[in-house]
Amino acid sequence: MKLGILVPLQRNATPEFIRALGTSAEEAGFDSLFVGEHVVITDHFDSQFPVYEDGKMEHVDAADNVELDTFTSLAYLASITNTIKLGTGVIVLPQRNPVYTAKEAANVDWLSNGRLVLGVGLGWLQEEFEVVNAPFEKRGARSTSFLKVMKSLWCDPVSQHDDEYYKMRPCRFYPKPVQTPHPPIIFAGNSKPSFKRVAELCQGWFAIGADPEKLAPQIEGLEAALQEAGRPREEIRIYASPYGYDYDEDMIRRYKEVGVDELILLHFAKTPEEVTNLVRGLGARYLDFVASL
Repeated sequence: MKLGILVPLQRNATPEFIRALGTSAEEAGFDSLFVGEHVVITDHFDSQFPVYEDGKMEHVDAADNVELDTFTSLAYLASITNTIKLGTGVIVLPQRNPVYTAKEAANVDWLSNGRLVLGVGLGWLQEEFEVVNAPFEKRGARSTSFLKVMKSLWCDPVSQHDDEYYKMRPCRFYPKPVQTPHPPIIFAGNSKPSFKRVAELCQGWFAIGADPEKLAPQIEGLEAALQEAGRPREEIRIYASPYGYDYDEDMIRRYKEVGVDELILLHFAKTPEEVTNLVRGLGARYLDFVASL
């Protein structure tokens, strides 16, 4: 199992903060560094947060929780790092334009010399969809369509697409990603349609907020979808990110035992010094242990 880290790049994320995050994560030996995405957050919302059982996310300061642009931030991180994988954790694909998203992703993969991991999700915050004028309904079907558009742009000499959700006349696209056939796509979602989407279109699954015990039956659902699609489990890399900070060696071991390939530790920090100490401390505490599993 590998170990990655996700630190949201919120209003405190100055260039110095991001530089400290990137250099300390790479020097510590983390396999990957993920950044999230929220284009906007409204002051009040009724949407149910899927990570919590009661669906309530309280005490959200909208001004503090809006994040820097995902791909621009990854491009900056690519310029100050050399080996660490750079991931989106996760972009909200159905509220995006798939052609621009394919361009941004390919550009980061190009500038990082093939280090992008593309985490994709359906999104849960309906109010955010409304602000960017994107339909919240049928976002699963829209995501499937958009993934097909992006894969065609990355892989085909001449790309085109025509379905209910997106129409694209024949066109050429550059740069192609460094990774072939394209950067790994890891999809977040634990429904049967999401598992089908992973099995048919993706290279990984991203489990966000699930503890090891809840993860085990979800992985069984994923494996059933893979079997139906005729794909071996070995072709899919499972990422998991606990929504909380009470890590210990026993918890990490249990993630390994249920089949997680890479554990992404989610933490917040406010200053360059704080994020440096945080990343170094997590690395010193857990990286050797994970390598021994």
